[in-house]
Amino acid sequence: MTAGTAGYGHRVEFGTALVPDARDPHGPVRLALLCEELGYDLVTVADDPAQPGPDDAWTLASWIAGTTSRIRIAPDLRTASLRDPAVLARSTAGLDHLTGGRVGLQLGPGAHDQRAAVEAMGGPGRTRDEDAGAVAEVIDVVRALWDVDERGLARYDGRHHRLRGAQRAAPAHDVPIVVAGTTPQVLELAGTRGDGWSAGYDELGTDGLRLAHLAVDAAARAAGRDPREVRRQLTVSGRFTDRRTGFLDGSPADWVQDLLPLLAEHGVGTLVLRSDDPATLTVFAREVVPALRAAVDRVTPFGASGVRVRRAAALAKRRSGIAYDAVPASIAEVVEPGDHDYHRFRSGYLRGGAPGIVLRAADTRQVVDALAFARAHPGVPLSLRSAGHGISGRSTNDGGIVVDVSLMNAVEVLDEATRRVRIGPGARWTDVAAALEPRGWALSSGDYGGVGVGGLATAGGIGYLARAHGLTIDHLRAVEIVLADGTVARADATENPELFWAVRGAGANFGVVTSFEFEVDEVGAVGHARLVSVTDDVAGFLREWGRVVEDSPRDLTSFLITGPARAGQPSVVQTLSVVDSADPETVVARLQPIADIGALHEQDVRILPYAAVMANASDAEHQARGEPVSRSGLLDHVTPEFAAAAAAALRSGSLHWFQIRSVGGAVSDVDPDATAYAGREANFQVVAMGSRQDSVDSAWATLRPFFQGLYLSFDSSTDPRRITDAFPPRTLARLRSLKADLDPHNLFRDNFNITPDPAVARSAS
Repeated sequence: MTAGTAGYGHRVEFGTALVPDARDPHGPVRLALLCEELGYDLVTVADDPAQPGPDDAWTLASWIAGTTSRIRIAPDLRTASLRDPAVLARSTAGLDHLTGGRVGLQLGPGAHDQRAAVEAMGGPGRTRDEDAGAVAEVIDVVRALWDVDERGLARYDGRHHRLRGAQRAAPAHDVPIVVAGTTPQVLELAGTRGDGWSAGYDELGTDGLRLAHLAVDAAARAAGRDPREVRRQLTVSGRFTDRRTGFLDGSPADWVQDLLPLLAEHGVGTLVLRSDDPATLTVFAREVVPALRAAVDRVTPFGASGVRVRRAAALAKRRSGIAYDAVPASIAEVVEPGDHDYHRFRSGYLRGGAPGIVLRAADTRQVVDALAFARAHPGVPLSLRSAGHGISGRSTNDGGIVVDVSLMNAVEVLDEATRRVRIGPGARWTDVAAALEPRGWALSSGDYGGVGVGGLATAGGIGYLARAHGLTIDHLRAVEIVLADGTVARADATENPELFWAVRGAGANFGVVTSFEFEVDEVGAVGHARLVSVTDDVAGFLREWGRVVEDSPRDLTSFLITGPARAGQPSVVQTLSVVDSADPETVVARLQPIADIGALHEQDVRILPYAAVMANASDAEHQARGEPVSRSGLLDHVTPEFAAAAAAALRSGSLHWFQIRSVGGAVSDVDPDATAYAGREANFQVVAMGSRQDSVDSAWATLRPFFQGLYLSFDSSTDPRRITDAFPPRTLARLRSLKADLDPHNLFRDNFNITPDPAVARSAS
């Protein structure tokens, strides 16, 4: 028996091969729609230079992609070396994003048609070796442009193709590149560079197929690859008849008998039927395909669903200390260095990262299993990620484990009368606001819709509705949480009340919240204003802005951001404010005192739904490279002394920007002991950002005497002494006692870490 499905472990797939027809350009499109309806996995579109008329395969494939919604599309470019590989890479990546990851590529050197085309263009033609070499360079250039983990512009210097510097752009998914052909050079190319190899059964027969597999396998091994990385695709054709006369010439049962050995014994993973007859395509899909899948399930170890095979190049990027082969099978998605999607999850919004593995959990059970895996790696960093935006940068690491809950993003109404909703930790605030807006509801959150619920709703939640409606955690009524030992607990005012107290302000230290239950508010349209002012007196502006905010009714919440002034230029101060009112006169009355503080350079004032305010999120993946240096503090009042110190810190050049958020109002209505969030008396929260820790700390040292606590989400410091800045002694002692009870081994340590109280830990053991 030759290498077969049992050896390669490929998922069995079925496709059709379409050929452009200048006489009926829409004919292949109609067939593609039929194939999608019939459940085919794939359509390939042949590139035939000998065909007269407008028959470009890429154009036809793009049109098919726009008219279908599920089936995968692979242009079969046997003239690949005649195409600009940089254009091909960008076109493929763009179409893959537009189709939601449904594009593949089939590349080959072609036959006499291609060499004739080259000669017709004035070239000398190429030998078969040169043809295969040109295709190899096309693959190299395409992959270089898709590799966004590499820094800088992509460059390539080959014999046939050169790239002097081009912007990289990854497709939506790991686009497979299938190498098509049967010459020894093509088989070697498939083994060394291809994700798949394609040929026609008529070219090979069973014996030729066996020899081709051996050649591809040998080339793959010589290149340090696992032969299973190369999917085997075979194109077949035939007809359904009442009387069997030969191979694929008979009844559907005869076809099953002929094709099963190719799948079960001869290593084929994808069967592509070449036919332009709708009746043949229909019978094959409805009678042959189901029987073949069932038969493969019966006679092969992995069945028709196959197994995932990671590339050798990806395996080489695994980090030491992680038992990759012991990852629980339940995890929805496992992302490793070298995987296509790794760039989407390695970094945060501001912090670059290089985790050893990302475990994407889709439900509570999977979180339990992911934490069991983390407990089995006690010396490996563990990070928790909802959307990866956090300024503190703690949702990624270097060489460790990341438990990602972004798939747990549902927003569900539990009780219309009490406005009770359940929200997953992976939801983003822009999505939450959009889901609540049709009912006239809103939940106080941050200022950027791309922030994940999980991080913000366990730290506090200082947002545009804070003074009118309090912190996010002030609306929290219950959580489901997975504790360090894997226990799933519910915490609310009556069940596990001490844990519920701690989750509201220090939640990341105690577990992974898998669902939040909130009581949201009725919120109509709000006034939203962006005012840009210029001033020569930053201290005076800060002082007056602080006075205006404190004197204003609590329906105003205002944020201020500024940075160092350019040489010889006045300082630019931007305020972002929300007025919890749809009345234009009220909105203007609240904003006019802010507009009057300095020379107004720019203004944008609107009355709009809160959901529109939060619809400011980018869907682009986080691509941070460096390390954020941020410091946070809670401030009772913007005194003249603080304003002068802040202006001096900005003049020092140590800070990139400086933000003050107003709190107070409804935030201060809550008893300081009701939640673990400290600083209920503060009217302002301050954050500063810079690039060098020493210079930021030097500037921040001049401001620290003014603060009474800090906000966890905005501080990147890993100094354990900062924990005493964050929590008053009584609150911290209470948290450490609970930590000793629920996480005595400090599994949840790679955060703003509350260490277990040693005395309590000893008594607990």
